[in-house]
Amino acid sequence: MSETIPKACVIGDPVAHSRSPLLHGYWLKTLGVPGTYDRERVTAAEFDGFISGLRRQGYVGANVTIPHKEAAFRAVARRDQAAEAIGAVNTLWYEGGALVGGNTDAYGFEAHLAATIPEWARDTSRAVILGAGGAARAVVHALLDRGVEVALVNRTLPRARELAHHFGGRPSVHSFDATPQLLATADLLVNTTSLGMAGHDALAIDLSLMKAGAIVYDVVYVPVDTGLLRSARQAGLRTVDGLGMLLHQAVPGFAKWFGVTPAVTPALRSLIEADIGKST
Repeated sequence: MSETIPKACVIGDPVAHSRSPLLHGYWLKTLGVPGTYDRERVTAAEFDGFISGLRRQGYVGANVTIPHKEAAFRAVARRDQAAEAIGAVNTLWYEGGALVGGNTDAYGFEAHLAATIPEWARDTSRAVILGAGGAARAVVHALLDRGVEVALVNRTLPRARELAHHFGGRPSVHSFDATPQLLATADLLVNTTSLGMAGHDALAIDLSLMKAGAIVYDVVYVPVDTGLLRSARQAGLRTVDGLGMLLHQAVPGFAKWFGVTPAVTPALRSLIEADIGKST
């Protein structure tokens, strides 16, 4: 009897744009690991039923993307510490017969930051986060875990207050008007908004206020080199792009499903960057 080849997928709606199949497919091929990785377009109404039958469909796990991360949080038997803290699940796997949910976004954020600027933790005591959505939750979790003082800036203050409350009120909450004063003392600025993304408005912010050696991290990766990053380089600041976060967050899931821990390499980055270039 032949051994069943493990398969995983990304679940979302829409999901056609997802680069996860290209990313995981590259690892499966280059590492010589038997397995497949698919896209599954699943509506909100279909999600619970799809998840309950995930193993029956032959899947050993999955990635979960918009708009299902909170539904996945509710659907799993148990969650890892990051998922509990962030309040969302983006990675599913089985332990025994139980479906487990994890969140690898905070890991991806910090892993890429550390790979790009190894001394970042030593250099960072204060951070300013722009935005209060799902990506902001992951970033806030990662930074608070490191003991970084976090200032949250968002156009909609109630949404930012809700996020801060989720983390026990530890992040301070501010309107965009307060950004200049916050940047003057910040060691790290992270943009988690869609501003600067292809098809969206630019992010208008004066980076000359930041101190020498400060770090600017843009989680936007379409385009990879955003206007914010270009402005940061012109101001002599250190920069981190969002593509690496996408690549690094995929590592734990692949390891869970296929039993091999892959590496984020220049060749992988070039492959995904070229694919992004086709769409911009």
